[in-house]
Amino acid sequence: MRRYLRYCSLLVMLLPSRMLAQAGSDSIRQSLSDAWWTGPVAAAGAGTLPPGHLLFEPYFYDVRTAHAHSYGSSAFVVYGLADRVALGFIPVVGYNKLNKGSSGGRSSSRVGVGDVSLLTQYRLTQFHEGSWIPTISALVQETFPTGKYDRLGDRPSDGLGQGAYTTTLSIYSQTYFWMPTGRILRTRLDLSQAFSNAATVRDVSVYGTEAGFRGHAKPGGSFFADASAEYSLTTRWVLALDVNYGQRAGTKVSGYDVLSSVSGQSSQGITTRSGWSDAIGFIPAVEYNWTPNLGVIFGVRRILPGRNSSGSVTPVMAINFVR
Repeated sequence: MRRYLRYCSLLVMLLPSRMLAQAGSDSIRQSLSDAWWTGPVAAAGAGTLPPGHLLFEPYFYDVRTAHAHSYGSSAFVVYGLADRVALGFIPVVGYNKLNKGSSGGRSSSRVGVGDVSLLTQYRLTQFHEGSWIPTISALVQETFPTGKYDRLGDRPSDGLGQGAYTTTLSIYSQTYFWMPTGRILRTRLDLSQAFSNAATVRDVSVYGTEAGFRGHAKPGGSFFADASAEYSLTTRWVLALDVNYGQRAGTKVSGYDVLSSVSGQSSQGITTRSGWSDAIGFIPAVEYNWTPNLGVIFGVRRILPGRNSSGSVTPVMAINFVR
């Protein structure tokens, strides 16, 4: 925790004191057009793009745990289809590097592709200055099992997917507040519920099965909530913070061991069920925007150890470009 607090302090200290002084002394009400945003690290925006416009936002991160570094990149590609409708595509790639002494085998054999998602977003309401109604959108996201998840051999670290189709239903909201300094505080609240079907599993897999296993895994449903705030220090500089909570029901794995029958024994039935898990996370970050349509964000995600979940620290950066 001390190391995490030092990360947060460093992010603030990197900002020139001149900008902090300017933000504190500016009593003029900031206009919406004067505030440029990249967006916080985790909470996606409730607004939809104008028809024909495109958002491209690649993320680069390193999930650091006690036993491994999980390097990865995901990209949000969103297209404004109509006045209230947007379509999106989210590809993921990753590489797992195990620390020395880890019992999980060897590091990934190569950079691999994870599960890919498609989404549809429909905007229900639009924020207008002077109104209490926030921007609200409803989303449906479908994740396809394109990532490797079973038949991993002696490299379980090659597993980057879950082998199941997952449907996620979400509600996103966003609104603006003017602080006593006259500067804008933009807030978001995103709520998501995901449901997965069963995955066919063979041999070594991300579900902890071993060579010879034949069966299925049924990931439990999951809920995720993220509240974020962004404070516009200047037109270009923004301080951001995400606070999120995730909960997942247990995963059931059932099948049998074919190797036992090969050795002359009767097939051994296998059934396991993990307990439900949850975790709380924080992501302080700093944004810099060159233009209203191009910006970058740097942050550090800290996941605290929770029920049946381990903690992690993840440096992350993203570039936000709208055309």
